[in-house]
Amino acid sequence: MHAVEIRALARRFGSLEALAGVDLELAEGEILGLLGPNGAGKSTLVRALMGRVRPDAGEIRLFGRPADEPGARDVLGYVPQEIALYPVLSASENLRAFGRFQGLAGEALERAVAAGLAFANLADRAGDPVEAFSGGMKRRLNLAVGILHQPRVVLLDEPTVGIDPQSRERIFAMIEELAGRGVSILYTTHYLEEAERLCDRVAVIDHGKVIASGTRDQLVRATVGNGKRILVRAVRPIPPAAVAQLPGAVVDGERLHLTSDEPAVTIPQLLSALERAGVAVADLELVSPGLESVFLQLTGRELRE
Repeated sequence: MHAVEIRALARRFGSLEALAGVDLELAEGEILGLLGPNGAGKSTLVRALMGRVRPDAGEIRLFGRPADEPGARDVLGYVPQEIALYPVLSASENLRAFGRFQGLAGEALERAVAAGLAFANLADRAGDPVEAFSGGMKRRLNLAVGILHQPRVVLLDEPTVGIDPQSRERIFAMIEELAGRGVSILYTTHYLEEAERLCDRVAVIDHGKVIASGTRDQLVRATVGNGKRILVRAVRPIPPAAVAQLPGAVVDGERLHLTSDEPAVTIPQLLSALERAGVAVADLELVSPGLESVFLQLTGRELRE
């Protein structure tokens, strides 16, 4: 059984088709990265999952139950991109307030507050007002607030925006801890390196449709192949005729690039050709294809566009 199953989900805002028949599954205990350019439909999809947007057509199921059934969405936790905290309240007061919003009370609430402070590594700052916190501390508390009620599925919307590398590592550790508990996570991000590090699978959404999904390696093989890019910078412009015998070599002044399935064979051939032409190499780089190459191939755009 899937934690989340979405079938043919559609939503139009006037002339704008925000969702155009989205099909998507999130397995139990999986971290699924949701990637897409701005305006691709990510936010509308997340809002539909949370029940804040009513689809025009299609179906959402949570652990086999229609999402609109009473209580079905109780399994969801949501951590928005915006910091959703009360700045004048302390960390513990924020956790206690949001815990009550989530239906917790009494000893269960106090246990959740203590667990939330420990999860966010903020127990020593429990009584301090949030307005005095750093951006990373606020992000950690924001995440802790969203999972106080121990949801089985967590929707994370850009959880590392605007924080330093050390705080980002702590957020990663929190996400990995959730996954280790068996929580299913839908992770939207503009940082491809985060998706490569954290996500079991990735779904690419564009123009309101999921246009590809799979593991990183599956997507690479299906789009750009397993060939590696060879990047060369020479000390002077490279004569195109010097590398004419190397298929796919593209010359741009003193720079050259080509893709090869056998770089151990191609690189010596390339260096020999440049040496015969009297062109010295200043730098050579071998690059394995990743999600950035996949994304560009599928959408024709940078992720931030």
